Amino acid sequence: MKNEMPVTVPIKKVIDEANGIKSVILPYRLNAKPGQFAMIWLPGVDLKPVGVSYQDESSFGITVSAVGAWSKKICEMKAGELLGVMGPYGKAFKLEGKNIVLIGGGYGAASLMMLAERALKEETNATMIIGARSSDCLIYRERVKQLGLKTIFTTDDGSFGEKGFTTDVLQKILKEEKADKVFAVGPELMEKRVAEICLENNVPCEISIERYMKCGFGVCGACSVDDEGKRVCVEGTVFSGEEALKIREFGKYHRDGSALKKEFGGKK
Repeated sequence: MKNEMPVTVPIKKVIDEANGIKSVILPYRLNAKPGQFAMIWLPGVDLKPVGVSYQDESSFGITVSAVGAWSKKICEMKAGELLGVMGPYGKAFKLEGKNIVLIGGGYGAASLMMLAERALKEETNATMIIGARSSDCLIYRERVKQLGLKTIFTTDDGSFGEKGFTTDVLQKILKEEKADKVFAVGPELMEKRVAEICLENNVPCEISIERYMKCGFGVCGACSVDDEGKRVCVEGTVFSGEEALKIREFGKYHRDGSALKKEFGGKK
């Protein structure tokens, strides 16, 4: 059942995934679909949207990178400490085709894991690409091995897997193999390049766009994009690649909690 007010639950387990990245498992039946997110309330700090990275009949998990006040505090928490849960919210990924590619940049791979598990269950031929700056930042190396999921790892510095970017591997796959659909979550410049590559190769794709949110269910309007006012929390966070490329700010800038424009930087 979806909740519009936080339900407070104790942390069941904390998993060290990589350098500065942890997963928190909560004993709460969220019933999220692949690609949906939860709003997680840390009392006295903030309420933030987070993709669902683990789920079973009685619990779900989120994967968090310690980059700000909220996420750093989450990564310091222990089993038994309390968090508030709201959700699930947002559109889900639509699993289509027999041959799919999932591409996750950094901890963006977290929001693709439920989709990967469903694809394997439905005997879909799935290839996952997970990229990070270096080997100590790569997540889920053991998890994908245990799942039997075909996975290609990339690192910017070549310390593990293929040296280079996830989008380089995607281009190679789309040139050499048949792909019915691509799913991507990660830094927005990466997502924009994925959408462009898929358009060039006439392959449909879905991506999850991240924006600042205050409520998660369409009331506050903080996550609205462009003049048309599409709310990322309701009309997204999952968009088709074609939809995303029509958003003028996509891959260019986003807004922070004070509504100031922040430009995206770095390499694609």
